[in-house]
Amino acid sequence: MTDSRRMSTVFELLAGGEGDVALVEPDAGRRVSFAELRGEVGELAGRLAAAGVRRGDRVALVLPDGPTFVRHLLATAALGAAAAPLNPAYTAEEFRFYLEDLAPRLVLAASGEAGAARRAVEGLRFLDVDGGELAAGAPAGFEPADPGDVALVLHTSGTTSRPKQVPLLQRNLAASARAIAAFYRLAPDDVSFCAMPLFHVHGLVASVLAALAAGGAVVVPSRFAPGRLARHANEHGVTWLSAGPTLHGMILDRLDGERIPTLRFARSCSSALSPELFERCEAVYGAPMVEAYGMTEGSHQIASNPLPPGERKVGSVGVPSPGVEIRIVDGAGEEAEAGEVAIRGPGLTPGYVANPEANAQSFFGDGWFRTGDRGRFDGDGYLVLEGRIKELIIRGGENISPFEIEAALAAHPNVADAVAFAIPDPRYGEEVGAAVVLDGGGDEAALRAWCAERLAPFKVPRRIFLLDEIPRTPTGKLQRARIGARLTGAGP
Repeated sequence: MTDSRRMSTVFELLAGGEGDVALVEPDAGRRVSFAELRGEVGELAGRLAAAGVRRGDRVALVLPDGPTFVRHLLATAALGAAAAPLNPAYTAEEFRFYLEDLAPRLVLAASGEAGAARRAVEGLRFLDVDGGELAAGAPAGFEPADPGDVALVLHTSGTTSRPKQVPLLQRNLAASARAIAAFYRLAPDDVSFCAMPLFHVHGLVASVLAALAAGGAVVVPSRFAPGRLARHANEHGVTWLSAGPTLHGMILDRLDGERIPTLRFARSCSSALSPELFERCEAVYGAPMVEAYGMTEGSHQIASNPLPPGERKVGSVGVPSPGVEIRIVDGAGEEAEAGEVAIRGPGLTPGYVANPEANAQSFFGDGWFRTGDRGRFDGDGYLVLEGRIKELIIRGGENISPFEIEAALAAHPNVADAVAFAIPDPRYGEEVGAAVVLDGGGDEAALRAWCAERLAPFKVPRRIFLLDEIPRTPTGKLQRARIGARLTGAGP
């Protein structure tokens, strides 16, 4: 592995061997060495500087996933500006909110694309990454980024409030990438496959930056297609991949008996991994599956189950990532056996942008951050999550984890997907509700009877809605409160 002591900025993560492969572009049939990638990123940074981008500016990226996205994000960070990637699938109304909130110096997009973004805000400057002004003229000189510069700005999902801006510093991202590489013992001969969207922290930090920090390669398709993973993975010797449970399920459905013999491990993060999917992943991948816990505010990984010979515990998100401290606290910030998960470490954001109220609610003590997740440690020091605190179902004073309800439903042979949530109730305050997607026969009564055999009576869902699909965020996260409010008529 390369010398991690020198890696305190995003560009410094590209310190791998001159001839070693850094970036694999399977759709273009191209393998880019570290030396080539450093040169390309440096030239792009100079072209952005020539276009007027300065240290401290914000640059919005409305680009599809792929190598072009990776290069332009790295280039933006290299000159000390902050990259703000946005989901290209947003509507014009969504783009209006995010772009007005970010106030970027300019927006990077592909020629002829990003029409919704271009219509969203008048007067915003767009540069096409595939020609035009950005490609014209000579690159300008620039000073390299400082570890304290903001490298990335992302928004929280806004499940219960207006989305908040999360700035991540150069040193935050570098520390997180190094920690992930160390935790999984990544080396220059490891090859990652990027399946997750790059406009979220999971795909960007785990699949890309951690792989590069180890001096290894990352395979970045122009568009992820589960049915093509096996071919790409076998062509390029992929040794590990990380994805959310939803994507893992899609991948397994399309593997159709194909194997990836070079696969060393698979990783799941972004939402809870059911025991059934864990077992299926291990059987089909033929490699250890490790579940991890991450969040945007922590520059992704907070905890993870270890690779063998360490013990992997189904239902736990493992032990703290290197450099990360985890506590369980009560409302006053004091130690508790079960309560809110609090974290501290080098990957932690310095605070939400222009939001003193949110910062006062989230940060306490000497650099501790309240994650909003409820959890506990088991007897071996493994972290067990019990759901978002605001998503806990409190029935007559009993705290009920939605994870437990979802696990019981997911164990049914005909349930393809499940989500649990609170239903307002005049007697108990809240009742348990759920929604499922069936892959076979069944009805609400049969599913309630199934749950009654596996859960205490007060945990059995009072209502179970049958859906064709359960909506999720692009990274596979459930927004339980929104789903429950929509199904019960208590919200939009």
